Amino acid sequence: MILARNSLAAARRLSARAALSALAAGLLVAAGPASAVLYKWVDANGRVSYSDQPPPSNVKAEIVGAAPPPASPDAVRVMASQEADLKKRQAQRADDQKKAEKARADAALQQQACTEAKGRIRIYESDQLITRINEKGEQVYIDEATRAKERERLQAEIRERCTG
Repeated sequence: MILARNSLAAARRLSARAALSALAAGLLVAAGPASAVLYKWVDANGRVSYSDQPPPSNVKAEIVGAAPPPASPDAVRVMASQEADLKKRQAQRADDQKKAEKARADAALQQQACTEAKGRIRIYESDQLITRINEKGEQVYIDEATRAKERERLQAEIRERCTG
């Protein structure tokens, strides 16, 4: 009875060792990408061994994990090309943004000029007296002919600059 218990305990220990060996092997395989090659062999006592170093020459070994396949010889050129394309797209986007910003600023200036011209033409179309400062620094009233000429100029400016 005692003998049976001892052999049962020995079997459990052996099973636990086998489980630990399997776990260790699993960890080694999981860590395989970090190393180039992983060797597996059975020694003279029947134990399975794993190593990144080849076993002695008289032991038959199996390669479990191999080095990854070589990278494409064009990989560097392809990456450089992709990076150049990316930089080109970024530069184009920045250029497009600058153009759009300039177009918005030009449109805002044109709208402001249009609003100012419309405000001035209302003054020239009204009956109120309009004065200007002459070259001597004196305030003078403008006559009807000058008023009509300025009104025509402002109407042409409004037709040119104002869209709505």
